[in-house]
Amino acid sequence: MELTILTDIVIIFALSLLVNLLFTRFKVPSVVGYLLTGIFAGPHMLGLIHGDHDIELMAEIGVVLLMFTIGLEFSIKNLVKIRRIVFFGGFIQVILTAAAFAAVSGFYQLDLKASLFIGFIVALSSSALVLKILQERADLTSNYGRTILGILIFQDLLLVPLLLFTDFLGNGSDHLWLELSGLLIKMAFIGLVIFTGTRWVVPWLFDKIALAKSQELFTMSIFLICLSIALLTSSLGMSLAFGAFLAGLMISDTEYSHQAFGNLVSFKDTFTSFFFVSIGMLLNLDFVIENLPLVIWSVVLVLFIKALIAGGTGFLLGHTFKGTILVGLALSQVGEFSFLLAKVGFKAALINSFFYQLFIAVAVLTMSATPFLIKLGNPLSALLAKLPLPRFMVHGIYPLPELELPEMKNHLVIIGKDIRAQNLAIMSQYISLPYVSIVFDPVIVKQRQLKGEPVIYGDAINEPILYKAHVDKADIVTISVGDKIAATAIVEKVRKLNKHAFIIMRAKYINDIESMYKYGADQVVPEKFEIAIDLFTHILRKRLLPNHEINQMLAQIRSDYYGIFRDKNNNHQLSILDQLPDFEISAIKIPFDSEAVNKSVAETRLRNQTGVTLVALKRGIDIISHPAPTSRFKEGDIAYVIGSPEQINQAIQYLNPEHKPA
Repeated sequence: MELTILTDIVIIFALSLLVNLLFTRFKVPSVVGYLLTGIFAGPHMLGLIHGDHDIELMAEIGVVLLMFTIGLEFSIKNLVKIRRIVFFGGFIQVILTAAAFAAVSGFYQLDLKASLFIGFIVALSSSALVLKILQERADLTSNYGRTILGILIFQDLLLVPLLLFTDFLGNGSDHLWLELSGLLIKMAFIGLVIFTGTRWVVPWLFDKIALAKSQELFTMSIFLICLSIALLTSSLGMSLAFGAFLAGLMISDTEYSHQAFGNLVSFKDTFTSFFFVSIGMLLNLDFVIENLPLVIWSVVLVLFIKALIAGGTGFLLGHTFKGTILVGLALSQVGEFSFLLAKVGFKAALINSFFYQLFIAVAVLTMSATPFLIKLGNPLSALLAKLPLPRFMVHGIYPLPELELPEMKNHLVIIGKDIRAQNLAIMSQYISLPYVSIVFDPVIVKQRQLKGEPVIYGDAINEPILYKAHVDKADIVTISVGDKIAATAIVEKVRKLNKHAFIIMRAKYINDIESMYKYGADQVVPEKFEIAIDLFTHILRKRLLPNHEINQMLAQIRSDYYGIFRDKNNNHQLSILDQLPDFEISAIKIPFDSEAVNKSVAETRLRNQTGVTLVALKRGIDIISHPAPTSRFKEGDIAYVIGSPEQINQAIQYLNPEHKPA
């Protein structure tokens, strides 16, 4: 029995595990570990892998599943919204990059045909690598993420025309226009299949499968749709990955998209690792060592020129200086489809063996550098932003109209564009709580401004943006930004402008909490831990434990077990409310028909009547702390009282006639 493929898989998993365990300690991205695994185990170094074809097949499945899950996350509606990015931005990036490298190829003493060929294959970037990183960073639907995705989609669409172009350069073709016409017909056919599937076939199929209530059937149906559309596009001459992306789009607008994503994510991560291993296996280290100066020079040249042109394309599409940097760095590598084109060009004698090996070395090394370059994006843009740049470069060539905000104080400032920040804004509107949102995404800003929301476009790291939102006069600031470096920079700036604001931050990982407290946060909410806390709270209430015991228990868990939600002196003490049995603080609105309207605190005899203690009154945006006995209640006031649940219930009935029993 032949077990070569199983042996190869065991070797890859073992090496990947060892390399990534080491890299995790130094916070090196796992993608680099997989590439190094391929280099070590490949034919040019240790020669441990023998079933090259089988590994390439699994790598192809990995790219297919990755692109499928990206399609699930994106949706056809979002694709339609970025059509300008796809066709205008993609065209500009590819043409300018191809022209630049065709010109540079002259210095490598390549002829015109070879120069044109090199120009186009270097213009392509890696969809598998870049989109995987954006997916992990939750940046796929961000403003710069949409631009990167749009340009990569255009590049994927170019694969078949570039294959035809390569054949034309190598052999000439008397039937080029006929082949291009056939390509257009094939694309129209695929469009019809996608439209029909999205509108009728996929919803009908999933409805039937859902009725069966079988997890196995559901998973099989997902694989069927994904691989069927991928095979269809492949049989028509396009890439499997592009077909898988289209299949994901077909499911994305159905109610089953999240379940499909959850079912595939473990398969995707496993098979995608084979893709990066297979890329690493192509690198010939002997060639790199023998031609080290040339390889290094070529790598730097490719990264610099591609980043410059891709960033410039992002700028033409309206990105700010920061977005321009992020787009440029993300698209600066050579892509996986370039390997396929290079192999075809090598067989057609467009390039010789030396330049083929040089291209592979440059491609693998630029892909290896990409995770570090993307990670460098935020700090690099923040550093370069300190230069005296023209205003149009900092804010982009299509700036949003300035939003005039009235003078505000004691309001809420919400910083972030994710769904949590948007939900906070919705909740604030619901209770008429004054707030301002700062969002670094012009698309989201436009949508929310059209709804009349007080939303400012800009990077909250910049002090003028914070001043525009009146952060210096806010009493609460929430920061929901996924990137740790950006979040800590923002909290530092907010604390500098406002020493007294209560700053609440979202942390992606528990390990980030310490540094966020250090930079000035008052409370840090680790998102995944708080979901567990919420579930545990429901469990304890179902067990009928008293509220004060639940509060004490949860506070103890947060304080002792995770060290979260402590005060800045780390004294790990419970609040006074947690230590007083059955005591709560509550807010009661005073309606126009309340008996307390226009009466003083002394006249209402609130404490004698109900047992609660009045601690504050909110009138409009003003807070009256410790109201005097002569302070009078007004219509619309909010009274903050402290007492037991029974006492608070009596106070509500006393102050608000709507709650009196009939």
